[in-house]
Amino acid sequence: MSTPSSPVSAFRYDGERQKEISFPLGGIGTGSIGLSGGGRLIDWEIFNRPNKGSTNGFSHFAVRAERGGKVVDARILNGPFLGAASGDAGNGFGFGARRGYLTSMPHFAECRFDGRFPVAEVEFHDARFPGVATLRAFNPLIPMQPDDSSLPAAFFEIDIENTGKAAADYTVIGVLGNPFGSSSRTVAVTQDGWSGARHETQGKPAGDPGEGALLLACDAEDISVQRQLFRGAWFDMPEAYWNDVLRGGRFEDRRYDGGRWARRDPDHTLVAAHFPLAPGERRRVRFLLAWYVPTFVKYWESESSNDTEKRTRPTWRNHYATLFPDVGTVTSTAFRRWSSLRERTFTFRDAFYQQTLPRSVIDAAGANISILKTPTVLRLEDGTFYGWEGLHSTWGVCEGSCTHVWNYQQTLPFLFPSLERSMREADFRYNMDPQTGGMSFRLQLPLGSPRTSVRPCVDGQFGSVLKTYRDWKISGDTTWLAREWPAVKAAIGFAWHEGNPDRWDPEKTGVLTGRQHHTLDMELFGPNSWLNGFYLGALKAGARMAAALGDVSAHDEYSALFERGRRWTNDNLFNGTHFVQRIDLADRTPIDRFASGPDAIVEGSMEELYWSEEHGQVRYQIGEGCLVDQVIGQWHADLYGLGDIFDRDKVVTALRTVYARNFKERLGDIYNPCRVYGFEDEAGTVICTWPEGTSKPAIPVPYAQETFHGFEYALGSTLMQHGLLFEGTKVFRAVRDRYDGSRRNPWNEMECGSNYARSMAAYAGVLVLSGFTFDLTRGYIGFDPKVRSGEEVCVFWAIENGWGLLRLRRGEARLIVLGGSLTIRELGLPLNAGVTAKVVIASAANSVITVQPGGILKFPAPVDMMEGREIRVASEGLRIAHLPEAGELEG
Repeated sequence: MSTPSSPVSAFRYDGERQKEISFPLGGIGTGSIGLSGGGRLIDWEIFNRPNKGSTNGFSHFAVRAERGGKVVDARILNGPFLGAASGDAGNGFGFGARRGYLTSMPHFAECRFDGRFPVAEVEFHDARFPGVATLRAFNPLIPMQPDDSSLPAAFFEIDIENTGKAAADYTVIGVLGNPFGSSSRTVAVTQDGWSGARHETQGKPAGDPGEGALLLACDAEDISVQRQLFRGAWFDMPEAYWNDVLRGGRFEDRRYDGGRWARRDPDHTLVAAHFPLAPGERRRVRFLLAWYVPTFVKYWESESSNDTEKRTRPTWRNHYATLFPDVGTVTSTAFRRWSSLRERTFTFRDAFYQQTLPRSVIDAAGANISILKTPTVLRLEDGTFYGWEGLHSTWGVCEGSCTHVWNYQQTLPFLFPSLERSMREADFRYNMDPQTGGMSFRLQLPLGSPRTSVRPCVDGQFGSVLKTYRDWKISGDTTWLAREWPAVKAAIGFAWHEGNPDRWDPEKTGVLTGRQHHTLDMELFGPNSWLNGFYLGALKAGARMAAALGDVSAHDEYSALFERGRRWTNDNLFNGTHFVQRIDLADRTPIDRFASGPDAIVEGSMEELYWSEEHGQVRYQIGEGCLVDQVIGQWHADLYGLGDIFDRDKVVTALRTVYARNFKERLGDIYNPCRVYGFEDEAGTVICTWPEGTSKPAIPVPYAQETFHGFEYALGSTLMQHGLLFEGTKVFRAVRDRYDGSRRNPWNEMECGSNYARSMAAYAGVLVLSGFTFDLTRGYIGFDPKVRSGEEVCVFWAIENGWGLLRLRRGEARLIVLGGSLTIRELGLPLNAGVTAKVVIASAANSVITVQPGGILKFPAPVDMMEGREIRVASEGLRIAHLPEAGELEG
């Protein structure tokens, strides 16, 4: 059911808005296949590395209608071609549109794409075809169920409706290319109620990275299989295939025992489902495309790679290969559990997209969940979650679950918290120097490899502490925290450790004054609110965790440092309009201070990198600039319930300045020598500006004029945290307007490459606008929604073992568990303290509870909620009429 603020039609793509679509279909850590806006199968990224722009031969679906034994019409299940008519650069430019897209084969005149991740639906229309065809595609995505969400397969449901006046016989055809070359075979398979064909390598020993299998299967009642399409030279294969289609009836099997001979196209297999339909009747057939490439080879060289590693190329098993012994088991499992996996996936989809939030916030958060289903992420053999920053066309970009990039994303810890915790555990175990507590910000693979020699970065190091605090409160597991606590303490203490070559805070002032590496890839010298905010947040979180564990000395030390640093930061770094960096750009002392230390992270001496003789200035600094991330420490603190890091009034003033100076209605009006993620009439928020009256460094901080989407979402949700709802929504909307399908793919936000992890910061918009607060260490979750739609509030929530919806209407609240389970002792709602609330917990008897300060309902005993149960709260003190309308915030 849709709502006024997020109608289903808002997520439909027509015409030119289908042009750039590639919707990823795959499991977490399995790779994926893209579904184009016209229904084509593209971007075959299932072979343990990216593969943008790829096709697998002529893999496709097609439909055919017959009456009286004669073919009435047959079409490839594709919509109009919107690609490059001259061909793609690198893929045959000058030879016309790509043959692999079947552009010149009969296809449908019109189609409409519905994209609400993780489900894509393409509806096809053509007056020449006697019926309506709909292709529905998904891969299971079920919060709190990481293994069920990590299946190496794409699920397809194809519906055919006979819209004619006479009965007809229909065939749905799936064709799958063989990517494994001549050292492979194709086998027909029938088992467990499904039939299909499997391409598989031959002669590859177990553990060989070249070992693999790809299977296309269907569970319809009447199926024909053609193991191999016709082999020939030139264009013989598609010619013979289409003749077979137009001949009608069942397909006759074809098999070649010998090797392949020279020709233009690889081998293909065909699986077809046949069924009759009366006028007005509708039938659904299910196809599964499953893959199994069990061994991952480290195809890149790390900074820490030695000569042996470079020669031998380490390998490990994908996590899915520990769950399934072969591709047939994947297929049987998928068909056996199809209904339940589908139901829970669609329940998640429907719940997420019916929230009464601004459409742009739902769109940003939902679309970027897709990053978890792309080759940006891996699941290692033991299930540990690992991520690149993003993807080049054929290799990952910036290895190592980069801490300062993954700091931003808020999707994984709430939807799959066990996977998020595995990142903390891997970082603390493998990335930390046990002598100093310094942490590399890039985890090396395979696990246990030597750490990179690159020095720690401030935001990544202290972000790991903040994320540990968050993950502890999400799980409520203090035993887990106690296990990680020695590493957390070491991470904090690195700030003043004598072994810290960058001397962040050697005098324990609570203020960073040394050399500070960060996510903009260079170093700052001198105090600044951006990085010091991470330090202050880590100190405050550290004090909270220390108190919970009874570590009194650590609590007292961190608390004193936090208060001292907080006072200095607020008193000395705020200039009346925004927070700045304290540095004399003409003073080269900070550079000379580190000239004899370790090499800089970017190749070159300190003087070469950071001193401009021509300008007489330190390079790559912020100075008096207005940085988009200047109060991001407060963003983290508010999301995790830490309270104030900076003075609240100064934060609001700074945010107003950032919005006024950094948000650009038209990016084409500013000079940008950097990478281009927005241009001409597109709006967006740039990294750093220098307002009138301030001095801009001759060579400023890198990327100053770029628009990093994760930064934009962090800013937008921080604006919302501080009551600037219209401004925050506008920041979100500006990003998503750039990804409307006409210029860029809505499911591929870019920064340093495709499917960039930082964009998962968008989920914070859901957390903030629902007013979601949490602390499962005391069994508490709470809501304080910021927007409504009409007389209703509906927001999605997910934490640890459960997920569902909160629905508010005047005088009534319903907390619904849609998946998993939830145990709570306290529930926060927008209620006035002192009023009474009648509470119905599942089918238990009514009880009357007095509301505590903060709108908290304290239950007399823990409440255990299973899937399908709910808590109802009735109180006259529960009102939402004062909230702004979500639709109005969209302007």
